[in-house]
Order: sequence, then structure tokens, then C-alpha cells
Amino acid sequence: MWQALRKPTFIIPALSAESGIAAFLTQALAIAAKDVRSEIRSREAVSGSLVFALLVMIIFNFAFDLEGEMAEVAGPGVLWVAIALAGMMGLGHVFAKEREQGGLQGLLLTPIDRGAIFLGKMTGALLLTLALEAFLLPLFALFSNVSILSPGLMVVVLMGTLGFVTVGTLFSAMAVTSRSRELMLPLLLLPVATPVLLAAVEGTRFALQGEPWSELVPPLTMLAAFDVVFLGLCPFLFEYVMEEMGA
Repeated sequence: MWQALRKPTFIIPALSAESGIAAFLTQALAIAAKDVRSEIRSREAVSGSLVFALLVMIIFNFAFDLEGEMAEVAGPGVLWVAIALAGMMGLGHVFAKEREQGGLQGLLLTPIDRGAIFLGKMTGALLLTLALEAFLLPLFALFSNVSILSPGLMVVVLMGTLGFVTVGTLFSAMAVTSRSRELMLPLLLLPVATPVLLAAVEGTRFALQGEPWSELVPPLTMLAAFDVVFLGLCPFLFEYVMEEMGA
């Protein structure tokens, strides 16, 4: 009788694939949550990026007078220049804190999947960049006198940001070991991310002009293609980057 009572009343099936995926996502979310909490406490990357983005928007507003037709012509480019430049400031801090505080070796020695580290870092950077854009878009609407309450614009911004941050996280890991990482990150990132930014600018222009979804299909298709390629390739390349970081 005691043997029967001591037996477990349920059995967890040994589904290695599902358990592996669940553990992978748990590890990635833990790293992303750690980065977000750290940034909320320090506010180093977000505050600097917000101030820099505000200066970029003000300077371009006085340079181009973003109203009327100029808002539709130059506005999308101004918006994405501000997102890219301010976003790079945030991406520069993705691995810099671990490097400066001596936690980089600890991160490399953790017994978790390298892809989970990349996904966690990328997710944290994506959330912070989206927070930056939540500040930039109303500011852009105020300067340009345009409506940003467009589903097409939101989709373009989200897909463009995903591709930019994904490849930016990889190059941030590559540049962190360099003494001049502030210079190396833009040199590595901008040539690769330029097609994503161009497609995002084109999609943003169509969305601001109120074009139908059929006009948004080409830039959205290009953005989706880059997002899929970057999301599939960057975690694989991150394995080799981590080996170089630990060397």
C-alpha cells in the first residue's frame, strides 16, 4: 500500500524536442529580461539614444522643413536615419556591459545554447529599440504634421526594426572585442543593413501617402525576406563569433 502511495500520480512524458524548445525559449527570455532590467536601472543606452534621436529630428526638421509635400518626400528618410543612428547607440551596449563588468567570460561559460544567448540579446535590443521608436514616431508626426495611425506603417516599422536589430546584434558581438568598437559597429553594420533601411524607407513613404496594401507588398516582401535570412543566418554565425570572443 505504501509503495502504491509513494508512486507519482502523473508522469511527465520524455519529449526531448518540446522540452528542448521550452528550455531554449526560457533561457532566451531570461537573458532578455536581464538586459531590460539592467537598462531600466542604469538608463545609459536609452537616455543617450533618446537625446541623440531628438537632436537628429530637430536638425533635419530645420534643414528640410518637414511639412506638406516635403514630409512625404524626405520624411521617411529622416525617420529611418534617426532610428538607425540612435539604434546603433543602443546596439553598442548589447555586449559592452558584460565586457566592461567582466561578465563576458561568465556568459561564454554558461551551459546554455549559444542560439539562446543570441535570441535573448536580440530580443532585449529589439524591445529597447521599439521603445525608442515609440518616442520617435509621435515626434515625427508632430514635426511633419502627418498621421502615424496606419497599420501599414506599423508593420513596416516592426519588420524593418526586426531586420536591423537582428544583424546589429551579431555585429555588436563582433565589435565588442575591438578597442574601437564605437567605430567598428557602424562600419560593419551599415553596409549590410542598408537594403533593409532602403526597403523600410520605401514602405514608410507608401504608408504615409495612404497607398493601398498592394503598393506595400514589394517593400514588405523584401523586408520579410531579409528578416528570414538574418534570423536564420545570424544565430548560426553567432556560434563562431562566440568562439572568437572566448579566445
